[in-house]
Amino acid sequence: MKSSQFSPLGRRHFLRGLGALISVPTFESLGGMKLLAQAEATRLAVTRTGAPLRSAFFFFPNGSIPSYWWPEKPGSDYVASPTLKPLEELRSHVQIMGGMENLNGEGGPDGAGDHARGVGTFLTGVRVKKSATDIQAGVSIDQVMARQVGHLTRHSSLEMSCDAVRKAGACDSGYACAYQFNLSWNSPTTPMTPEVNPRLLFERLFGTGPAELRAQNLKRRQAEQHSVLDFVLEDARAMQRRLDPHDNAKLDQYLTGVREIELRIEKAEKFGPATSPRQDVPAGVPDNYGDHIQLMGDLMIAAFQTDSTRVASFMLAHDGSNRSFADIGVSEGHHDISHHQNKADLMEKVAQIDLWYAKQFTQILQKMDAIKDSDGNSLLYNSMLVYGGGNADPNRHNHNDLPFVLAGHGGGTLTPGRYTKHSPTPTCNMFLSMADRMGVTGLERFGDSTGRLADI
Repeated sequence: MKSSQFSPLGRRHFLRGLGALISVPTFESLGGMKLLAQAEATRLAVTRTGAPLRSAFFFFPNGSIPSYWWPEKPGSDYVASPTLKPLEELRSHVQIMGGMENLNGEGGPDGAGDHARGVGTFLTGVRVKKSATDIQAGVSIDQVMARQVGHLTRHSSLEMSCDAVRKAGACDSGYACAYQFNLSWNSPTTPMTPEVNPRLLFERLFGTGPAELRAQNLKRRQAEQHSVLDFVLEDARAMQRRLDPHDNAKLDQYLTGVREIELRIEKAEKFGPATSPRQDVPAGVPDNYGDHIQLMGDLMIAAFQTDSTRVASFMLAHDGSNRSFADIGVSEGHHDISHHQNKADLMEKVAQIDLWYAKQFTQILQKMDAIKDSDGNSLLYNSMLVYGGGNADPNRHNHNDLPFVLAGHGGGTLTPGRYTKHSPTPTCNMFLSMADRMGVTGLERFGDSTGRLADI
């Protein structure tokens, strides 16, 4: 397929094809009722009706202008703020979460580096180690969920971004780039690298080639992977006898990774071919940033519709991003003008960018609200979607009263349609409450949590 076939106009055809998935009951993509029944029996990531329950975490960069973000008074009759005005038509589906804080993002003795800390602590709630080489973060809440519910779907979780991925070196004031460019962490030292290219994400979800050949191509690729892994394991066993203990330890670590690949292949074979949109694979990354965000959002929605995953994270851009927004009349870099020094003209420009990001999130919610789930409710109703940033006021780089929105009804367990001004509360308290709804057990504390967030 030529890249010109996936221009902004071509994107509409892609979205139209995704619409074909709407009528497919979620459990059919699993090849039967077995896994759904298992989920219902254990109450893992299911709603009260037995439909799948999904969680997603969206990150936007560089904080927001507080006076434009927050409504004047809490309650269900709040007046929409300028930045959150796009969400007004979805008012009954969202709650604005005031008072959320992540104090491990503060500088303290570590000094500068709020952008790296803002991202690195966003879903982990732990203080990341200030080093370019000795990476120490924490397991993120999405991966805590994925470890307990991921076996129910083809993909335990999805990690997405519309930003370049940097894995090595120092980025923000001596912090490793890994902190600033990854939301999701599988372990304190292992980030889950997000996918940036829609084509690669599509192929991971639905396979390669024309729609009618994707199942066949997937089966062939799995057979090839098995052959390669068999060869690697045979070679490794022969080598093992000749290595000293130190090198054998290295080999064991490598083989652990190989075994994880084997398990993923076996899991894919168990679920069979994925329900797939009947049209061409995306050509790659769209030139237009807004189209890129929406396309990645569409793929996340398709993954939820087909029950390919129930957990996702989406970094719209890394904190410290200096992207300009000429389309809305802001030619300066986002990060540059976020240090606004209370200058009205700069604050207005930053607020325009904040509004643009809120519109992107709103569009994704609107699509989810228009899709019926397997129980007749909307996909949005049966989801919990966090939208927030790692810094509050971009000029101050503070990490209290962070900008957060929680969208969806959690299958009827959340109370949207209001602005709630909580007393200062760790964001991890909210994450714990979400994990409870996902059926996660054995999680008494998470990050810097002090308890569950009851009013949610």
